[in-house]
Amino acid sequence: MHALTRRQFSAAALSALCALTGLTGCTDIGTSETAHGSGSAPVKTPAPDSDTLRIGVRSDIVGFGYLNEQTNKYYGMEIDLANDLVNRLGYKGAEFVTVTPDNRKEMLLEGKVDALIACYSIADSRLENFDFSPAYYDDEVIAVVQDSSLVNSIYGLKGLTFGTMSGSNAAPLLSIKLYDMHFSDGEARKANEDNSDVTFDTWRLLQFPSYQELSDALEACIIDAMVLDGAIAKSYMNDERSKLNGFVVAEQSYGIATPKGSELSDRVADVVQEMLDDGTIDTLIDKWD
Repeated sequence: MHALTRRQFSAAALSALCALTGLTGCTDIGTSETAHGSGSAPVKTPAPDSDTLRIGVRSDIVGFGYLNEQTNKYYGMEIDLANDLVNRLGYKGAEFVTVTPDNRKEMLLEGKVDALIACYSIADSRLENFDFSPAYYDDEVIAVVQDSSLVNSIYGLKGLTFGTMSGSNAAPLLSIKLYDMHFSDGEARKANEDNSDVTFDTWRLLQFPSYQELSDALEACIIDAMVLDGAIAKSYMNDERSKLNGFVVAEQSYGIATPKGSELSDRVADVVQEMLDDGTIDTLIDKWD
């Protein structure tokens, strides 16, 4: 596993961009090299059910967390990880609960799930509310274009439209990246009420409620590039699409999120580290790659 890389961006510039854009997910951006144990003393939080652990998972990401509606069963690397985790923790099983980028934070804060294993990247601001296990998967936020667009460089997208999924980190991370590389001044010129349509100086942002709708928008040429995690992009790639070469929005790593300061946090962190050390996680990644 590779070490998680911290993005270089000043807090002042970040605050300014968030204030200017009001983008969904702005409070969740940032990466951290410290995932667990930020100084608060652990508090004992008993599991709501001694036999099962409620785990928030994705239902729409092939290879990570995908719900087959015909069998009503979940499949993917994160599902296998969760099953092994609960077994090593001594639970009889896992109760899987579908979460989305829009609701996963609240689901864990409100106690509707006990942990998140849901392509949830370790981020500084998320550490304010949650503990994270050691990272189990490293990823990049990328841009995908239709080959028919003939766009082969980020600069070929000047004046065009980017799309992201609402509730994810992609929009604010993209805004910061384009600001850093002097593609844009980062200032929003116009935005609708829910910030799903924001116009900047050299680009436009549209945010969509699901990855399928984001993909459909790229297919229909409503957007010129979709920006999302590389792990998620695999589900929506085809022979007519390509990753934009030479352009990475941000590096990030996924970890298991648990309630801040809970007894469960230390136990989960220890088991994930054990699974990293004994090669289990590498085996799961290879299985589902």
